[in-house]
Order: sequence, then C-alpha cells, then structure tokens
Amino acid sequence: MAKFYSTKNYGNDRGLSCCFRQWRSSHSHCSTLHGYSIGIKLIFESETLDDRNWVFDFGGLKAFKAWADYMFDHTLIVADDDPHKTEFMKLAAIGDGSAFTKPHERGALIDLRVVDGVGCEKFAELAYKAMESILNCFKAGQPWTMANGEKFTCRYPVGADVKLTSVEVYEHAGNSAVFEG
Repeated sequence: MAKFYSTKNYGNDRGLSCCFRQWRSSHSHCSTLHGYSIGIKLIFESETLDDRNWVFDFGGLKAFKAWADYMFDHTLIVADDDPHKTEFMKLAAIGDGSAFTKPHERGALIDLRVVDGVGCEKFAELAYKAMESILNCFKAGQPWTMANGEKFTCRYPVGADVKLTSVEVYEHAGNSAVFEG
C-alpha cells in the first residue's frame, strides 16, 4: 500500500547549542569538550491522511520542541560511563542553593545531561525514543509528561497508523546520523 511521509526539521540555525565529548575517542580531539548547534529531522509516515490531508499536525510537536530545548539548548551532555562524570556533576551542583529550577538562575556552571551514550548516533536514538513516547501518548489520547514534570496534550487527534519512521541528528551540514525504529 502507498504511504505518505511528512518531515519536521529543527535546523542547526535554531540554536540547540550543546557541548559534549566522546571520552572513548582517545585517538582524536573529539575526546575533549566541544560543541555544536544540533539539528534534528523527524520523519513520519502513514497510509492515510487525516481530515485536513495531513500525516501529522506539526502543531502537536510542542512537546518534542520542549524536550529538544531541555536536552540540547545550552547544556553539557556526558555519557553515564564517562570516567569524569563525578567532576561534571560537581560543576552542575555549584550555585547558591536557591530553589530556582534553572541552573543559570542559581549560579551553576553547567546544565548537565547524563545519557546512555554521546554522539550523533546516540542523540538520534534518544530523540527517536522521546518522539515515539510523545506520539504513543497522543495516539492514545493521553498527555505526555517530560522528565521535569511538564505536561503536554495533543491539540488534534493523531491517526492510529501514524508512525515515526526515523530521526536524523546533525552536528552541522557535513555530519549527521539517522536512527530508525
């Protein structure tokens, strides 16, 4: 059967500027802290269109946009098995101890994210899993809750056959990686 595809692109120009390191890459400068403005491309598919002739309402991506901002906007991302994770956690804990939720408001030196693995391939997998979770909640008519407790609801029903096909994450125009579920 024929399929329709739609894409949503959050380009490198959007400003998801994060810093990370490939600590296992001891043969190259990628083992040191470095950063990129991450770009993300989502590809959806469906065998049918909704009553507006759409695969997916891009207005329903507010949850994903919030997740991408939380994960990649002015953050330091390290792997859970990074041998210097403890030092990074100490830098993230620096501050005045106030109850502000944003690290810069309490004087922290870094806004740390610890993930399973670092790099475009792992970031593509991470983004895929986040968007798939959002999509599954919305297809079930349920709100999606981000790790920080923020809740998102879908403003328009999502078709039962809508599927997230793949996610591509760009470091820049020359480097990207794709994850397909």
